[in-house]
Amino acid sequence: MVALVIIALAAGGFGAIAWGVDRHRATFGALLPAGAAVAAAEVVWMVTMAVGLGNSPATAWIPWILSMAVGGAVAWAVAGFVGRTRHARQVERTNRILAMH
Repeated sequence: MVALVIIALAAGGFGAIAWGVDRHRATFGALLPAGAAVAAAEVVWMVTMAVGLGNSPATAWIPWILSMAVGGAVAWAVAGFVGRTRHARQVERTNRILAMH
């Protein structure tokens, strides 16, 4: 149980960093990349533990490192994709509004 909490905190931290670094962070909330990162990291941790990678001392580090790496990657991907698409839609909508007047 402690492992899930530590992995969730690390992935949430990666999500907060991804939101803070993104140029278009005004177009989406701070919890979106953090939540996606936590969800992905926990799913990866559960899958790797179900496969049995946490049973052997030689492979016990894989669920930890892999889940944190996937959580960080998902946070950056979500922040980048959502930020770019929402910014593009916002610019398009603003141009459409300005063209009416």
